Amino acid sequence: MADYRNIWAEEDGPGFVPIKLQSCTAPRDDKIYVMYHGTRASDVDSIRKNGFQRSKVGMLGPGVYVSRDIRKASRYPLGLCDSQKAVLKLRVNVGRVIKINYQEHPYKKTWHSHGYDTAWCPPNCGMVSSGLEEDCVSNPTRIKVVEVLRPKACEDPWDYPDEY
Repeated sequence: MADYRNIWAEEDGPGFVPIKLQSCTAPRDDKIYVMYHGTRASDVDSIRKNGFQRSKVGMLGPGVYVSRDIRKASRYPLGLCDSQKAVLKLRVNVGRVIKINYQEHPYKKTWHSHGYDTAWCPPNCGMVSSGLEEDCVSNPTRIKVVEVLRPKACEDPWDYPDEY
């Protein structure tokens, strides 16, 4: 049965502040977190106007791939120079979250059919070759674009100004 509650109700409350959770900390169900998504600069207007489109394939199956680690998002899309890329700062309501922390996880590509809204791969768990945290969100309506950033090559996430 579909869940028709307002998933953004927390955001509408007084004193709401989006959570900037470190990538090594497990996300809690039904919370809104700051995350990032790397994309082509030429696709930004379409994403802002029409929302995200789920990828059909990927390490965790279909969904929208995001990360709490801006370094991860800044790498994408692979093969493009930085001038052709944009990083979208997001608010993501993660819903029900499952941790996928090894390659042979039984729900690796089927988590969404088991009632989960987001799959989370912690950093350095062996799932992602870069060792950086990654999330896959099944339903794009759980994602809001907050700001468009230009990627910045850096090794330390604290090199970014606080507003990132």
